[in-house]
Amino acid sequence: MSEAIGRERVATALFYGAVILLAWLVFRIFEPFLVPLGWAAVLVVVFHPWHARFEKRWGKVRAAALSTLAVTLIVILPAILLAVASVREGLNAVQAFQQARAEGQTPLVDSAQRAWEWVQARIPVALSVNLGELVREGAQKVGGFLASKTGTVVANVLGFFFDLFVTLFATFFFFRDREAIVERLRMLLPFEAQQRAEMIERARDLIHASVTSTLIVAVVQGVLGGIAFAVLGLGAPVFWGVVMAFFALIPLLGTGIVLGPAVLWLVVSGEWVKAALLGVLGFFVIGMVDNFLRPILVSGRAQMSTLVLFMSVLGGIGVFGMLGLVMGPIVVATATSVMDVYVRRNERKDAAATGQPARAVLE
Repeated sequence: MSEAIGRERVATALFYGAVILLAWLVFRIFEPFLVPLGWAAVLVVVFHPWHARFEKRWGKVRAAALSTLAVTLIVILPAILLAVASVREGLNAVQAFQQARAEGQTPLVDSAQRAWEWVQARIPVALSVNLGELVREGAQKVGGFLASKTGTVVANVLGFFFDLFVTLFATFFFFRDREAIVERLRMLLPFEAQQRAEMIERARDLIHASVTSTLIVAVVQGVLGGIAFAVLGLGAPVFWGVVMAFFALIPLLGTGIVLGPAVLWLVVSGEWVKAALLGVLGFFVIGMVDNFLRPILVSGRAQMSTLVLFMSVLGGIGVFGMLGLVMGPIVVATATSVMDVYVRRNERKDAAATGQPARAVLE
């Protein structure tokens, strides 16, 4: 009897050891493709409502092909063009500043330095800092950073397009087989069927309210910011539009981190009319997009708190890189839905044990 138990324990240990070894090997095989697969999963989650309509009309395969084509035309291609244009404009702006500095033509820096000297003369505790030199050093470092990254991008262009191919390839199959994938994930969850359905539904609502809506609002604010820069004749409108869209993805920061310094720059340069127009556009148009558009997008859906969303974005960037802008909130939203279902299940058990109705406990 004891021998049989010992053999059973050894067999169990070998089984779990083999499972762990296989899981590690599978991870090592898929590790180079985790980022493209992550982007594919994000795209499928964001475009799922549209794809569901396509699937009802054209079937799984054709709908998956059409949805992948739509993702390419709506997201991938514009993102590539914007990235190229923004990098080019950023490099041109830095080069123009460096050339002006070499020629001794830096009116903005000189004006800022004069304003800083005026402040230092009237505030006894003002810091003895050469603002103009700080700006010049910062611009020089930015120029060197962009130049070094440009070489890296050119060197890794083949890798980029390979990752892009993997992303689109995976996107097609995620669209086509999403029901089977979701069903397999649903079966792995240690909950009852109704609880699994509730968890997946709540996770979908949280992702839509906290991720999809944020992406849409950020894109709209970035486009409006770029248009405002172009209309007012400010340099590198595409670059700054992309920067504003990026910061709009981060709660508590937003487009003001770009618009505020831009308005101050116009004031220092003596462009009072442009400064006033940009301030009005930034506050009453670009800034109000969030207050107007987000309630429409998240109507009737649960949302994550601003603090949790802020931490999930920054933490996601630290873990996943740029993918963390959307993957971080998605992971936190999914974990929140799991915790919510777990808490509700325990509350129902407590209600049944005490004889109280479950609704009273939940309230």
